[in-house]
Amino acid sequence: MRKCLIYPRRKIKLCAMTEKWEKLRAASPLGTLQLEFRGGALVACRLVEAAPEVPEEPPSPEAARALRELAEYFSGARQNFSVRIDAAGTPFQLAVWAALRKIPYGAVRTYGEVARMIGNPKAVRAVGGACHANPCPVFTPCHRVVAANGTGGFGAGLEAKRKLLALETGEYAPFGFKW
Repeated sequence: MRKCLIYPRRKIKLCAMTEKWEKLRAASPLGTLQLEFRGGALVACRLVEAAPEVPEEPPSPEAARALRELAEYFSGARQNFSVRIDAAGTPFQLAVWAALRKIPYGAVRTYGEVARMIGNPKAVRAVGGACHANPCPVFTPCHRVVAANGTGGFGAGLEAKRKLLALETGEYAPFGFKW
């Protein structure tokens, strides 16, 4: 639950976060993933340099489901995620991230195609910026977006992007990964 104070003249909205936060780190074929949850929703998933950790408490049901779905994805058994995502972003970024989640497993789209998907065909570079700002890669599959003349970028590195795309297209054997 958020309790907010709104100051319309200054266009400011201040919210006190009262939801429970949960953060955990787990090993993945790409490296250590840190997953962050707020109020039962995933708000961030990023590669970190830290080692995986064994939590002192069992993960929440939402976090356990996210870990299970990631393991299924990396083993080649899952194509879509059902984890609720509540990532913070601008309205434009949220629109781009929603469009990314509509790109089918194993398919790729160019930045220009994503711009057209959201009804803003001239926003090609801004789509790239929104992909770069994506706080939940893999769950919001920005790795499926490529440049018109090549691979494009990826926050976790181009090798990770190539591995994810190869996994999804069947060119790379599933990671056989277990949490």
